[in-house]
Order: sequence, then structure tokens, then C-alpha cells
Amino acid sequence: MHDTSFLSKPASLVHAILGPTNTGKTHYALTRMVAYESGIIGFPLRLLARENYERLVKIKGEDKVGLITGEEKIIPPKAQWFSCTVESMPVDRKVDFIAIDEIQLAGDPDRGHIFTDRLINARGKAETLFLGADTIRALLRKLIPNITIETRPRLSQLHFIGPLSLTRLPPRTALVAFSAAEVYSLAEMMRQKRGGCAVIMGRLSPRTRNAQIELYQKGEVDYLVSTDAIGMGLNMDVDHVALASLRKFDGFNYRHLSAQEIAQIVGRAGRGMKDGTFGTLEGSCPQLPSDMVKIIENHDFTPLKQIYWRETDLDFSTPFTLLHSLQTKPPRSELVKGRASSDLDVLETLISSHDIIKKIRHSRLTRLLWEICQIPDFKKIGDGSHAQLCAKLFQYILEEGKIPASWIEGQLRGLNQSEGGIDTLMQRLLGVRICSYIASHPHWLRKNHYWQDRSHDVENKLSDALHERLTARFVNKRAAMLMKRNFTNNKTDFLYEITDQNRIIVEGHEIAYIKGFSIELDPLTSKAEKPILLKTARRALLQEIPRQIRRFLDEDESSITIEKDNIITWNGSAIARLTRGDTYFSPELVLLDGEFQDTNQRKAVSEHLNFLITKQIKLIFRSLFVAKEKLDAEPKFRGLIHRLYEDGGITPLLLSDTSFTKKDRKYLFHLGIEVGQRYIFCPFLFKQDAYQILTQLHNLWNSTRSDEMIAPPGTVALGSKIFLINKLENVFKLLSKTLRHKHYAPAPSNLGSLMGVKQKDLSHMLKILGIAHKKPCALSPTLYGPAMPLMLISQEVKARRKKYSRKKQNPKILKSDSPFAILHTLKH
Repeated sequence: MHDTSFLSKPASLVHAILGPTNTGKTHYALTRMVAYESGIIGFPLRLLARENYERLVKIKGEDKVGLITGEEKIIPPKAQWFSCTVESMPVDRKVDFIAIDEIQLAGDPDRGHIFTDRLINARGKAETLFLGADTIRALLRKLIPNITIETRPRLSQLHFIGPLSLTRLPPRTALVAFSAAEVYSLAEMMRQKRGGCAVIMGRLSPRTRNAQIELYQKGEVDYLVSTDAIGMGLNMDVDHVALASLRKFDGFNYRHLSAQEIAQIVGRAGRGMKDGTFGTLEGSCPQLPSDMVKIIENHDFTPLKQIYWRETDLDFSTPFTLLHSLQTKPPRSELVKGRASSDLDVLETLISSHDIIKKIRHSRLTRLLWEICQIPDFKKIGDGSHAQLCAKLFQYILEEGKIPASWIEGQLRGLNQSEGGIDTLMQRLLGVRICSYIASHPHWLRKNHYWQDRSHDVENKLSDALHERLTARFVNKRAAMLMKRNFTNNKTDFLYEITDQNRIIVEGHEIAYIKGFSIELDPLTSKAEKPILLKTARRALLQEIPRQIRRFLDEDESSITIEKDNIITWNGSAIARLTRGDTYFSPELVLLDGEFQDTNQRKAVSEHLNFLITKQIKLIFRSLFVAKEKLDAEPKFRGLIHRLYEDGGITPLLLSDTSFTKKDRKYLFHLGIEVGQRYIFCPFLFKQDAYQILTQLHNLWNSTRSDEMIAPPGTVALGSKIFLINKLENVFKLLSKTLRHKHYAPAPSNLGSLMGVKQKDLSHMLKILGIAHKKPCALSPTLYGPAMPLMLISQEVKARRKKYSRKKQNPKILKSDSPFAILHTLKH
């Protein structure tokens, strides 16, 4: 029969402080411990052990305080007080005081047997203190009859406020999910909608978790997305806890959370005397049942009836006796066996190997085997790789006495890479934790302190990189900062600057640009971030826009540009657009939306811009405006200049215009107006700068007259070709010069290039223009000499041909039936 004498150990010095979260239990335990000459306190998390180690160092000094976790050991020679994880507590060390935090975790099916062992076996010489939830009260009294128990009430109240959407979550909220995928998804949504968040997961290294917590605690972000790791003593300024789910995967199955588990998590809301609230995330989490809400608010939970136990008095005679002793049944009904742990699984795997069993010949090697099997399976891949690792390390120690330095060097070299994403870095950190655990055993490695330091350095490097990745992915520092600001009485409570490049800088963050009189955000700005950025930018521009307007009112016409799309820009920034006006050269303008503070500002800008546009148009078309001013006073030319002004400086030649004398034409040309054979126009309009503006004015003037495509100004369509009128008039000039004093003449050799058509199409184009000509033709094969080129025919000859054609239709008109009669018509 199993020995149960341990249950009758003296308990006169054993105490328990029980109660919900935020009761000051941990602070009380540390105060009690430092009052003694020596002490050990065990915490459920490595992070908590480290956090309280640092608190103890501040009180007692670095040389008097030790830290012992699975991966980290700091043991000064004169250490008297130790902060540990529960698994790593040196229970064989005699100290005055021992405390165990979160003792109710003895009811956890995975780790519970460790807490139960400390509950039963760990004792301080002067005092033993257990801290935890009130649910373990009855079991404490059964297992330790003489224990004294104090119940502490929560320092603040916890209130349920129901479901809230992401956009309604109050600042200082912790949003809790139960898988990495859920945490990432929620964190991404928080970045989009609330500027970002800190991220806490159990798989993060202490350094990364501390950096993320600091990000939150310093107020750089107002939100925290976490797994249920937040429930284990992480002390943060949380006002509200929102649950994203009520179910979790416990390693074996998906199951609903108990009221006690939910209370442990939401109990992080409210610190000290400040009340906290809790609820669910609207849309992703079902409503909490009212009876469960009542239980949580009143801290009235179902007591634990059993806790988990595993034999600690082990038989190391052989690996098989060891396995048998680990499978011993619990000695009392209050104690039950937990789930098969990874160390037991590894042991069963290794003793099934004949190569390993045959080498174990005494209890010392069985103890070594069990120590190796207890290397934590941090990665939890489940592919047997962890058992293979343990077997390899066991073989190394058996064959070489120690694990080779080359092995751990190779491991750390492969892990010492800060590239990669979040998941990659977390996997590397888990690998480093295994190296740290191995390096913490001096009888496994030579120079183990050196390898502990190396592992620590790699972990720090990866932790910093992971923190950077998390922050870069899930925190928009600019939006987070702006969302924290409160604006009252139209005054800003932040520092802002407008740079020479018109960038708006708020608290060191670039939030927008000033474009003319409007605000332009970065095109990559998220939809959720735009409202807060615009609001902040407008506050920053309360003084800047009036200064911007004053600068504009001092500008001349050279500072504005009419762009191709009829947009008017000032120093490169769009401020207005042109629309059709009352006349061709007087378009109207419409100011674009801007940050004008009243109608007077808008009116002043509009009037000055109208003045500048009018002045610029008059400068560009100065010749036409000067000619109009002079010719309006001369009746002979008044009609012509009116047509030119209304038609945009280019108008067809009318019959009345043929009455202009050579002197008249010379006078008009002196004023910048050319009278051509078919059009009257201002040649300067076809210069690049003037033609660009002319095109825009032409399009504006004709845009409301027709749904058809608007042809460019000063052009005429001939067949499939479009000709500029000034180029066409040059063609007419060339042809007139060629036929001067002649009835027939070969077409100029450059006529095709001048008209922009191929030689074979030239005859067709001349026909469209109504220019008399004779097509080129080849000689008969019996004749020698050059072929006849394209011949131009004067208008006089063309008129005679028409007259002869009419006579041919009436035989009485013919002078002779002679076949040489045709020569009569050609001799001229």
C-alpha cells in the first residue's frame, strides 16, 4: 500500500491567502518573504518569476536575490531570496519562508501535479504561504487540517457591461482570444479601426512580452490583444476586458470556458481601488449567460473537488520501475491523475528503444534518463522530433560524458537569425528556450554558464526582432497617438509644425500635406484612419490657412497654371477648375473644396484668382486684345474683329472679306491678323504655349453645344486627315507661288511632306481641296523620256475647261470637227 504519511505532516505554520484577482496577495507574499532571512516564492509563469525577481533586487540587492526558471538561472553565492517558476523551485533547499502563487492551478490537468506536489511537500522552516482562488479552500482544509486561511476581498468592483463592437471598445481595453490566428486577426482589425494594439501570447519570450506590455503601459497604444495568458498575474492598467470567444482548445478538445477561468481573465480589469468592467466582443462572441455573469461579479465559484497528482517518490532502480512508479494510483479520492505529460510520453518512447535500454545498468543512469525526458517540449509539434532530441542528448552524455559544445553551437548558430516573420521568429525563440534549459544543467554541458549567456544573447536578439515585427504589423503609432488626443474649445493639446514643403507634422508624425487650400492624405491611409487624420490636420491648420490665404493674395499671375484638364494650380497644387463662361476668352472658375473657415476667405481667394486668370489670358492673347481695341474703332474692320474674338481668333473667309485691299491686308498683318485664301487668323495662336491654352478655352466654349467629339481649334478635316489652318494656308501660298504667271506647272516636290500625305494620296487630297491638277501618268512602252509628273492647273485654265465642256454639250458651239480642234483649248 502506498505511504500516505505525508498527509499528516505538521501544518501549524502553513497559511493561505485566498480571493479573486486584484486583492494584493502577491504584494503581501513578497513583503512577508523579505521579512525573513531567506525565502522562495514560486510563480506559474517564467515572466512573473522574472518580474518579481526584479522587484526583489530593488529591495535586497542583486547579490542577495536569485532567479530560477527552466531556462534561466541566476544564483549569486550569497543569494537568500529566490523567485522561481513552480516547476523549478529548489524544494530541497532549506529556507525560512516558502510561497506558492496561483495554488488553484493544482486543478489543471496538465500542470496540476506540480502544484499539488508543492502543496503537499514544500515547507518553509518558519512559514509556508499559499496564494490563490477561493475555490481550493475546501481541499486545503482536507489535505492540510491545521492550515489557517484568510480570505481577501477584491479591492475594486467588477461590472459586466455586455457586448461591444471593436469601434466602441473604451481605451485601456484588453481583448482576449484563444488562438494565435484569432489574436492576429483581431490585432489587425484593431490596427485598422483603433490605431493598433500590443500583443500578448504565452509563446512570446519574456523580453518580447515585456516590450509589448511597456508599449501598452506607456500609452503608445490604448488596446491590448491577448490570449488567456493575461489571466496569470500580468499587472497592467486595464479598465475593460472583452472576450472574443467563450471556447478554447485545451490541447485535446474544444471546450467551453468555466466561470472560474473567465473570472481569472476578466479579473485583470481594474487595478487598486479602480473598478473594472468586462464583456464580450459583439459579432464574434455569444452573450454571457446572466447566471454566469452573476457568479463572476460575486466571485461565487464552484469549489474544486479534486486536484491532480503524480507520484514524486520515484523508484530509479531501472527505467521500467521508474515508469511503474510514475503510474502509481493516487492515495486519496481528492487526488486524481492528470493527463499524460510530455516527459512521461518521452520516457515511454525511449525505454522502448533497445539501444538505450541496454546501456542503462544502474539507477544513476535512470535518473539521468528521467532528467533528459523532462526537457520541456516547447515547440509541441507532435511529430516525435522532441523524443528524438532527448534520445540524442542522452546518447551524447552516455558516450562522451557531456553534450558536445559543437552541438549547442550549431543549434544557436542556426537560431541566431533575426530575419523572417512573426511565426518564424517565435519558432526560433522556442528553440532557444530548449537550448537555455539544457545550458542551465551544469552536469550536462561544459562551461554551461557561457552557453547560458550565449542562449540569453540570442533570445534577446530574436525577442527584439519579434517585438519590432509585432509593432510594425499591429501598431500604427501615428493613428494611435491621434486617437488618444481630446480636442476641446477648438484648441489643440498637441505640438504641430508646418514644414517648408507644406507637410503637416503632429507630435513628430507626418499626417498630411497642404495642397493649395485643402488637405491631402497619404493615398495608402486606411479608410478607418482618414477621419481622425483629417480632424487633426484641420485643427493644426487653424492658424496656417489664414497665412496661406494671405500669401496667395500677394501672388501675381505667374504663380498659377492652367493645366490640361482645366484645373488651375497654384505652386503645383490644384485650387480651382475652369468652366464655360459668357465669352470665348472669359471662362468662369469654381474653387475646389478647401479648408476655408468662412465665406469671406473663400470670396477673397475667388476674386483674386479671377483677376489672375483674366490677366494671364490677356497676356497670352495680348495681340488679339490689342487688335480688338484698335479695330473696334474702325467701322471697316469692326465686323471682322468681332468675328475673330467670338470664334477664338480663327474665322472662315467670307465674301465680304475679299474686298480688303492689299493695304488693308498689310495693316491687319501688322496687328497680328493674317488674311488667307480661305481663313482669317492670328498666327501667334499656333505657337505651343498659346495653342495649349487656346485648346482648353475652345473645349470649354464648345463643351455644352454638342455631344460629339470636339475637334481641336484652328483645324479642318479633309477626308481622313486633319490639317491646322495655318499649315493649310501655307500650302495655298506655295501653290499660288508655283502657278504665278503660269497656266501649268509641276507640283512642288515638297508638297506631300508639307501636307503630311504620301505621294500616292496627293492627287486625292488636292481634289478634296478643289485644286485643279492632272494626275501623273506613265509613258507608253513605245515612247522614251520621263513620265509626266503631277501637274497643277491654274484657275484660269480650269475655267476655260468648264466653258469648253459646256460648248461640247451643244454641237452648235464647236468651231470645227477637226481632231486638232482640241489644240485650240490647250494653246493658251
